[in-house]
Amino acid sequence: MTIVENPAREEWGQLTRRPTFKFKKVEKIVKPILKKVKKKGDAALRYFALEYDHVKLSDIRVSAEELTSAEKELDSELKEAIKVAYANISSFHEAQKIPVLEMETMPGVRCMRRSVPIEKVGLYVPGGTAPLFSTVLMTGVPAKIAGCREIVLCTPCNRRGQIDPAILYTAHLVGIEQVFKIGGAQAIAAMAYGTESVPSVHKIFGPGNQYVTVAKQLVSKSQVAIDMPAGPSEVAILADASADPSFVAADLLSQAEHGVDSQVVLVSDSESIVNETLEAVKYQLKNLPRQEIAREALKNSMCFIVDTLDQGYELLNEYAAEHLIIATKNPEEAIDKVRSAGSVFLGHYTPESAGDYASGTNHTLPTNGFARSYSGISLDSYFKKITYQSISPEGLKQLGPYVERMAAAEQLEAHKNAVSLRLKKIQSSSLATADV
Repeated sequence: MTIVENPAREEWGQLTRRPTFKFKKVEKIVKPILKKVKKKGDAALRYFALEYDHVKLSDIRVSAEELTSAEKELDSELKEAIKVAYANISSFHEAQKIPVLEMETMPGVRCMRRSVPIEKVGLYVPGGTAPLFSTVLMTGVPAKIAGCREIVLCTPCNRRGQIDPAILYTAHLVGIEQVFKIGGAQAIAAMAYGTESVPSVHKIFGPGNQYVTVAKQLVSKSQVAIDMPAGPSEVAILADASADPSFVAADLLSQAEHGVDSQVVLVSDSESIVNETLEAVKYQLKNLPRQEIAREALKNSMCFIVDTLDQGYELLNEYAAEHLIIATKNPEEAIDKVRSAGSVFLGHYTPESAGDYASGTNHTLPTNGFARSYSGISLDSYFKKITYQSISPEGLKQLGPYVERMAAAEQLEAHKNAVSLRLKKIQSSSLATADV
């Protein structure tokens, strides 16, 4: 990791640039895949499964028996861990339900807003270098709580046409019945356009590699929504002299092992903490099964030594990390000082891994600086917010003249007439009643 001491503010953006892939280059590969799936459906999915995953698929959909039998292949301790995570994630997302908002903005003018679940959602679960069964929980649990009518899950299989049993067990636990053995850009295309086997959906959720990311962005230009722009995983850590270098090193490596294009950033007002952390990184790296991946990621990563923690907070707000760990003596101050981050981890005993798996918050978060303007997945992500209004004749008598003036000022006469005609009828009805 490169160490930079007291960088000038105008250099922050350049110094914290993420490892990037060439969108146009990836787009040239992805576009034909999307087009072929849209045109040829299941035949294209089978073709790409053979081409990229080296598997000849007979059944694209996972059978009910495969879903239920996966439980037998997992040890009881892992199942218990998944159940604890399921309970915590369910509790936290259940608590996010918002009651119907209903109020009178003025006498006779009633406005409402209610949350309506998106009917059909698609979940993408990576399964390449690591089977991310935790992503089934993070995307599937809120979909179920929201009440989405149809949930479709796509994840790649191995060369024997099998999906990791932990993914299938978790899907069954959540209550997802439609699981398909397809990955990559072709899975995004299948959920966006629909095939003979895979239903089309209205919104697609879940992380993925650069091909999945570009595919999601391309299909979102049509009628299909996506959760957020996303890219390689990342973590930033703000550490002061109270931090434990071995903890900080472990947190940096926990993200570095995700992929060669991941990035980790350490910011500290203590030069000794930075040096001790880097020594701990070297030591811990030797024992990691994915050490080669982590080594490559560390080449894209940075350590910043700053004069004050406040300066560190400002640098990190500009960076807008997916995961932000506050390893300081007074971590709670971050609640007011952090303005841009996907998810924040407060204190020395709050590892980012806890949020990835089981604390209850969601791990599907904005990366690549999008935390400046996007939130991570929550229960709200699976809802549409629909507003309603109801105006009584008396209410329109009060509100109508203001609407008429505004419509006339914008030279939209039909808008004005829609109010004026009603006001005239109200007036004539009032006169008729008075005559009686």
